[in-house]
Amino acid sequence: MKIMSIFEKPIIKFAACVILAILIWMMDGMFDVPSQAWHLFAVLIAVIASFILRPFPMGMMVLIGLFSLVATKTTTIQESLTGYGDSIVWLVVAAFLLSSAVLNTGIGRRIALWLFSIFGRSVKGLAYSVCASELLLAPVIPSNTARGGGLHAPIVNSLAQSLVTPDSSKKNDAGIYLSLVGGHANLVTSAMFMTAMAANPLITKAARDIFDIDFGWGTWALGAIVPGLVSLLLLPQFIFLLAKPSSSDGSAAREKAKDELNKMGPLSIKEKVMLVDLVLLVILWSTKFLHGMDTTLVAWIGVLILLLTNTQSWHDIITNEKAWDALIWLGGLLTMGNLLLEYGFIQWFVDNLTILVSGMGGFTVIIVLGIVYFYSMYAFSMMTAHISAMIAPFLGVCLAAGGEPMLAVAVFAYFSLLCGSMTNYSSGPIIIYFGLGYVTAPKWFKVGFLVSLFHLAVWFSVGMLWWKILGWW
Repeated sequence: MKIMSIFEKPIIKFAACVILAILIWMMDGMFDVPSQAWHLFAVLIAVIASFILRPFPMGMMVLIGLFSLVATKTTTIQESLTGYGDSIVWLVVAAFLLSSAVLNTGIGRRIALWLFSIFGRSVKGLAYSVCASELLLAPVIPSNTARGGGLHAPIVNSLAQSLVTPDSSKKNDAGIYLSLVGGHANLVTSAMFMTAMAANPLITKAARDIFDIDFGWGTWALGAIVPGLVSLLLLPQFIFLLAKPSSSDGSAAREKAKDELNKMGPLSIKEKVMLVDLVLLVILWSTKFLHGMDTTLVAWIGVLILLLTNTQSWHDIITNEKAWDALIWLGGLLTMGNLLLEYGFIQWFVDNLTILVSGMGGFTVIIVLGIVYFYSMYAFSMMTAHISAMIAPFLGVCLAAGGEPMLAVAVFAYFSLLCGSMTNYSSGPIIIYFGLGYVTAPKWFKVGFLVSLFHLAVWFSVGMLWWKILGWW
């Protein structure tokens, strides 16, 4: 136990990341890759490994990575800061600021409780309420952890507890069912909107760099809306077959939701402003083809409305740790990704991987690599690390194989979030739902694998048909 506890120390985990970088760095010259590109790759892999081992916060590790690149003269200080000027980074910052306002004003909790009070007549109705609340809030809460783990999980836990009678000796199977639905619904809604998860813009950036296509907010939502809605409609039914609660009566939980909603009282002025602001944002994001305003510009208009109406104070903005933390780690990752592309590493990787899939058609390559990408998530404990490590090279191979650009981006964009269904450690909200204690680890893995097959079936059938109608392939 003492030996194991040593390996849990942050400094040991950090040392492991440093050693990994050194080992990869020492392989310089073994492959036909420029030294500068290989050294950058070594540092990036160590940074991604730190996301899994978590010795220190993500932003801190990204800064250490950038510092080491400049210190070893792999990059200049100017090059190491280029990612921070990308509009995608500032879109994420604005989205986090909006997300905080949704939570602080109470409008997010009110929407969730309102849905629970209306549809919570049965346990399955409660499950559909979770899905509906996730769907309504996903476009404007980019932190899937804040949305799923911070907002919905506590409500789900409270409602599940209300369904247990004092003399019951049975395990809370309603809690099992609702935890599973909540966790998996969060992943579906995270896949449906570009602003539903902080790392999603990395995919939009890769699509722009590799295929030169704009897979922005409207396009992302358009491609996901049909398979996403089908997934949300079928998910509670599917999980009901895998984890059926002994009682279907949800009236106690519904009454609890009503009580909590009554305690909140009528809509406050700030909640009304927040609601109008959210509706305006969604309208502007989805009608870019009419007004031409950039997605990032629209997000910051939303932030400024909140400031000018005093719905959020300037102090709220500058003390939003998640927003500025995202600025640090996302800007740094974009810097390293851009330089890998510029230095030729991505092209070298693509050329070699293309040889392995030679002889396959572009469509087949997209399907095969999409499945490989999906199940490789077993090796990652954070979806951001998975996306950062694999999205650009895999899209590059699809391009080299002649795959349809829009189809390739769609498959990898949506699978980047849906693949988190398989384990109990894939993302923040999944960890939080698992941490409620209703579902055992073996149960989560078993259900998660079956849900992964469910996602592949829905998105490779309904999704493919919808994307065909849209002319994406």
